[in-house]
Amino acid sequence: MENMFKASWQHHKSLLILALPMILSNISTPLLGLVDTAVIGHLSESVFLAGVAIGSMLISLIYWLAGFLRMATTGLVAAACGADDEMRQMTLLKQGLVFALMLGLALLALSPFISWLIHQYFSGSEQALGYAQTYVSIRLYSAPAALMNLVLLGYMLGMGNSRGPFYLVLVTNVFNILLDLLLVVYLDWQVEGVAWASCIAEYLAFIFGCYWVKKIAEQHGYSLYQVLKQKVAGFKPLMRANSDIFIRSLFLQFCFAFMTYYGGILGDTVLAANAVLLNFLLLVSFAIDGVAYATEAKVGQAKGANNTALQHLWVSLSLFWGCIFSLIYCFGFFVFGEHVINLLTDIELVRITANDYLFWLYFLPVLAVASFVFDGVFIGLMNTKAMRNSMIFSAVAGFFTVFIILKPMGNHALWAAMSSFMLLRGVSLGLIYWRQYYRGR
Repeated sequence: MENMFKASWQHHKSLLILALPMILSNISTPLLGLVDTAVIGHLSESVFLAGVAIGSMLISLIYWLAGFLRMATTGLVAAACGADDEMRQMTLLKQGLVFALMLGLALLALSPFISWLIHQYFSGSEQALGYAQTYVSIRLYSAPAALMNLVLLGYMLGMGNSRGPFYLVLVTNVFNILLDLLLVVYLDWQVEGVAWASCIAEYLAFIFGCYWVKKIAEQHGYSLYQVLKQKVAGFKPLMRANSDIFIRSLFLQFCFAFMTYYGGILGDTVLAANAVLLNFLLLVSFAIDGVAYATEAKVGQAKGANNTALQHLWVSLSLFWGCIFSLIYCFGFFVFGEHVINLLTDIELVRITANDYLFWLYFLPVLAVASFVFDGVFIGLMNTKAMRNSMIFSAVAGFFTVFIILKPMGNHALWAAMSSFMLLRGVSLGLIYWRQYYRGR
């Protein structure tokens, strides 16, 4: 923390300028989901909304698991930017785009299998599952563009460009909303309209993303044409980072999925209450993830410049601002938590149940802050093996072991497990970082 107090306002400002657009981007994404829900929710039958809910959940899961494309690109490009290695920047951009394109085409080819999974593993009426299949099959046409957009986003962040990521998400969301209104409200394409709106928006965003990346590349003395000429050999660092982050994401998703699974065993009311309370954790991620994204770029650039002191300064600043945001959230949840629950549900029994477990959220932002920030630190350092190992250890020791011990406490056991899981992620990564820092220094 001594580094944080010695830092000039310019360092604080530099971090926040990169973090704030990402915070706004994070906030805009769920707002888009609300628009999709509102548009389709005003159609004549609830089965339309049920189909879109199932399909969008599956697509969101697939694209969320593919988030390793953005993280690996950010860390590797940031190091190349810090080292002023233009050739490496170009190579990484093309490698990432080629890999994302191949993965997107593979998802498109697997579309019939993914649609089959809907009927095998999801509950719902035959008509709702049919609409879900229609939605997924159309949305998967956007997979190449959606995954390449993750690479473009990672490149922008790695290069320290603060506006590009915000504009890219904004363009995607604005076009999606406009196309929703045109295809669903005006042309009455129903579920197909919502799916095609998202699909077309991804490709329009990709065109805009290429334009913005072209500007960034030219500012650094090379063009997209030079990028296209680069060889795509030497995938090993990118593949290793992607595989580690993918495994890490799987274990993270497994813990959240277990919250939903066991909540269902405890009853529909508990399941619904947990779904409401998990939105509080989503709210926390809006701000602290924005700080973590900025940390990825700043730490990666310092690593590329081989400046350990600057690297440690960015870590200290990120923890400082992460803690500031987390304390604001703790205070906000304590004062307004009940009002937020009332906004999220009208069902009285769900409201009462959610309020019974609300106190866990009073402390969770502080317990979780280090896990968000150090994720950004280790992506910047490209120490993805440590991220993977920390996540596996935290899931086993922090989540499932705690849950098994406290299982007789019912839903309190789930929230205790989630709290200890988040805390252990941050503590384990923090210990690894400080051990490496003092050894390296």
